[in-house]
Amino acid sequence: MDGDGLHLDIDYVGSCGVVLSPEQKSSLQSSLIILKHHHKFNRVFFWGKIIGIKGDYFIAQGSGDDELIDRKTLYSLDCVTWGLLPHATTAMKEQCSVVKGRFIGDPSHEYEHIEIKKIGEGEEATEEENTIMIKEEDRLASVVSHIDEDVAVVPRRAYIKTPHGTVLQNRSFEGLSVAESLKLQNYFHFREAVKLKEKTLLEKADMEKSIDFLDPISDDIPRESFSLQAERGSGLVIIRSLLWQGMAFYHVPHTKKFGYVYFGTGEKNKNLPFML
Repeated sequence: MDGDGLHLDIDYVGSCGVVLSPEQKSSLQSSLIILKHHHKFNRVFFWGKIIGIKGDYFIAQGSGDDELIDRKTLYSLDCVTWGLLPHATTAMKEQCSVVKGRFIGDPSHEYEHIEIKKIGEGEEATEEENTIMIKEEDRLASVVSHIDEDVAVVPRRAYIKTPHGTVLQNRSFEGLSVAESLKLQNYFHFREAVKLKEKTLLEKADMEKSIDFLDPISDDIPRESFSLQAERGSGLVIIRSLLWQGMAFYHVPHTKKFGYVYFGTGEKNKNLPFML
């Protein structure tokens, strides 16, 4: 959700339970502007809130020249002071995946995980315990990265890819039509394409290279992992994720207004296949 219009755009997802107090709105509106100038971002987005036991994490992201790749993630406990989250590497994500349950709300908190390794073979085999300490700050970076990869959504044509491979905001984008906005295939994952590489040459023939460079969310498995709903007489489209419950995307047809936020505990719904 674009930080510049946060105080107004946040109301679009109010029906999804996304609520900020007047104090939080005011603090975020001011601090995000300062954040933008301090880090020299081209744009700043309010990503959402991860609810902890002792405190909540407010998340923001800033983009550079490439809207897709050149992004940094920051967090705050008070909507005023921001800290930069470390880049979530594959190794970090694997290590943090062993941590279960709610976030504490303290970035300096460390989770203790005991890893048991088997040494030797047969009757001479022994087990060795190895204690691993995992910082909550690293876990926060990993969860934010997972949510972005799984459920960050943008409308088709909202971004373009230049011949040099840079992803930019499409300034000629005027919004989806009402008919287009009601179809899941007109919404893309905002991450590097994965399934696009699996498509045949015949399927790619009808695509526009500068526009259709992302994966449509309609190709996700299970296919019912996103819920699309029209509100306000088709004047607003809301998409919710059932995989990461708390993610809400909105788009106002025939306008440039769109965005997504996540308000939840940061826990993935692994029971989704059994619920459908």
